[in-house]
Amino acid sequence: MARWYLGIDVGGSSIKAGLVDVDTGAMPGDAVTRITPRPATPAAIADTIGEIAARLPGGEHVGVGIPSVVKHGKAWTAANIHESWVGVDVGALLSGALGRPATFLNDADAAGLAEMRFGAGRDVPGTVMVLTLGTGIGSAPFVDGRLLPNTEFGHLQLHGASAELYASARVRHEQGLGWPEWGARLTEYLGYMERLFWPDLFILCGGVIEHFGEFAPYLSTRTPVVPALLGSSAGIVGAALAAAA
Repeated sequence: MARWYLGIDVGGSSIKAGLVDVDTGAMPGDAVTRITPRPATPAAIADTIGEIAARLPGGEHVGVGIPSVVKHGKAWTAANIHESWVGVDVGALLSGALGRPATFLNDADAAGLAEMRFGAGRDVPGTVMVLTLGTGIGSAPFVDGRLLPNTEFGHLQLHGASAELYASARVRHEQGLGWPEWGARLTEYLGYMERLFWPDLFILCGGVIEHFGEFAPYLSTRTPVVPALLGSSAGIVGAALAAAA
């Protein structure tokens, strides 16, 4: 019998949600998507999450991935969401909005959990670096399947600024970069990661991987680079897995 949990993935540009069978990673239908409110304050996002959850009845618990370092029940950073998130008791806020128990975690960590359980990282030993390419760059490193949570490798310095201001999918769109030019930037970032961590595999997540075949020829790395098998649903599935755990 399927165990259904609700997974919600809060991103800088959109919020996606769906019911997930946590034993198989399957979702019974398409994700429900809403544009992330502006400003992306805790109250505004909580309201949006509450509205989404009302459209997806079922799921005894809810998992929510947010673009923040999440420790000891609080959000400690606010990457691509409103700065007022810092210091918020996220569990109390979201459980109240949902009317159900809520588990929350960093959004890239959620995507990584899904890809390591059901996707491109399944049964892969060694160091696997899951990177989410979207409004920013999120990171979730795994060593022999174990997650090091709350890393912020998108904020490593590259050309005097955060790397995500140079190589994220948003930057590609805003600057009108072609695949060759963006591929070169992404290669530079991945090369930096290689020199620091010597990973055995890169897994790329985010909507941009729908075009993986178009930019992959412009990547040049020592480490194999593959797209997420769960696509843009990875964050939803991983959030549900966190709730189930």
